[in-house]
Amino acid sequence: MVATEVRDVTGVLERLATERSGVIGVPPGLVVTPDATWTPATELLRQPYTLLGELVDQTAARWNAPRHVGAALFWKTYGYWHTLPMALAWALGGPIPVMPLAETYFKVSEAGVTIGASRVRWGSGPEAIREALEESQAPLVRVLSGMAKVGERTLWGSTAEAFAHPLTLIEPGDYMALLREIGRPVDGLVEPAGDAYFRRTCCLWVTLPDVEPCGSCCVLKPRPGSA
Repeated sequence: MVATEVRDVTGVLERLATERSGVIGVPPGLVVTPDATWTPATELLRQPYTLLGELVDQTAARWNAPRHVGAALFWKTYGYWHTLPMALAWALGGPIPVMPLAETYFKVSEAGVTIGASRVRWGSGPEAIREALEESQAPLVRVLSGMAKVGERTLWGSTAEAFAHPLTLIEPGDYMALLREIGRPVDGLVEPAGDAYFRRTCCLWVTLPDVEPCGSCCVLKPRPGSA
């Protein structure tokens, strides 16, 4: 059964890669053979967090943004691509592909960052996703929050959106049910709005000069009693 579901997830990712002219932040097969172009994700957590700080600073410089905004935007990209395969697999009703932290690799790419693993572990349902978030995302969220003085809730809001976005626009699924089953720290950070959704936290993109807010931005949410 796992082999069938691998093909399903891979097929969706291949379709997405085609639609995006190859600009996608995960290899469709998820598994990579690391060479010198890949960096172990564990290097991001190596004290004094030099590499992670450089990536945050590069993101901030790219958008002429303060460091805390650079951290939030870096995480919005990294968290999205790390979360996407798990969200799609859940929507497809198959086993969940988990990239073990010790076997996860990344590289800077046209997609912002591309993430793959030398081995994928397979789990089941929201529990596997919750464990993957705790293993691979929670340590980075904690370090980014402390390093750049950006709230953990803000960062987890981007992970929550990384479930809502693909299950709204790529492979339909009840993202609200999934977020409830995963629980903290992602539950309650997005809310449905017709066929779309709004975040309850801001990714901080809207704080940049001369940009339009994201379509899901909390600042666009109609206020109670507004016309």
